[in-house]
Amino acid sequence: MTTVTRTSRAIQLAARPNGLPALPDFRLIEEAVPDPAPGQVLIRNLYLSLDPGMLMQIGGYPEIPMPAFAVGEVMSGGAIGEVVASADQYVPEGALVLHQHGWREYAIADADSVRVVDAQAYPSPSTYLGFGLVAYVGLTVVAGLREGETVLVSSAAGATGTLAGQLARLLGAGRVVGSVGSPRKARYVIDELGFDTAFDYHDQPLSDQFRAAAPEGVDVYFDNVGGAQLRAAIETMNVGGRIALCGALARQRAGGTPDGGPGDLLPVIAKRITLRGFTALDHLDLAPEFGRRLRQWLAEGSLRHAENVVDGLENAPQALLDLVRGRYTGKVVVRLTR
Repeated sequence: MTTVTRTSRAIQLAARPNGLPALPDFRLIEEAVPDPAPGQVLIRNLYLSLDPGMLMQIGGYPEIPMPAFAVGEVMSGGAIGEVVASADQYVPEGALVLHQHGWREYAIADADSVRVVDAQAYPSPSTYLGFGLVAYVGLTVVAGLREGETVLVSSAAGATGTLAGQLARLLGAGRVVGSVGSPRKARYVIDELGFDTAFDYHDQPLSDQFRAAAPEGVDVYFDNVGGAQLRAAIETMNVGGRIALCGALARQRAGGTPDGGPGDLLPVIAKRITLRGFTALDHLDLAPEFGRRLRQWLAEGSLRHAENVVDGLENAPQALLDLVRGRYTGKVVVRLTR
């Protein structure tokens, strides 16, 4: 018979917003946490991941490859934590595990839905929540980056963009260009992350900005934004260019309203450009390979893991809104301190 052993704070979606969410659309609750049933584990979450894509889940848009959050239910998302009770022989107590039951302090999960990871691999377990695998897959499998090519990254100061630009350099790109949201962020990706150049996408016209930053044209465009930036990138692509479609930040910031997409596709045909959407979930077989390379790059100091840590589950909704509004550079995680 299952017994309740503790309580846990969690964040519910309180209401479905019309456009961008606001703080009243979230609710902090306290819920009972049972002991794990056979085949389950009880996890004390250490960090949860924040991702702009969560806005689409909050808005309930059916076309995204992730389930919408249900109003009145606890939200979910990437998290890492310690197993404090186990009813499964393969996931022992004390194991550090990755899973999708974030936005709560304690989580009950089926043991086969978590991934045991090496607790000694990184100085902080939050490193496991970074979007490096997304960037790696986009550049290698999806875009097929070749040595010497020019790579353009949109939202280059964000969690995925900061890694995509650095990885492009490490994988042999000849020139790395970033599109960012402010002059401060442009200086950051150039001075701190090693981009060759960057520009503020607010400066118009966009196509002129793209061409000035990549006068020899773009071979690979790592797209985290879509919308007008995708249209401008198509104009700047070289013949045979490849576009890795990773995110739709322009639509997310507009509260889910489509902004017209790439527009006229004749240049795509004329230049034989490849546009390919992807998700890292389709390429989890590359996680061990990427993990080995990431640890080496971090140890050498050739890659910088840009991370912002927000303390307290109660601050997670505000941190997500700040993330979407461009307050941060790099990855944002919430540390659960209770």
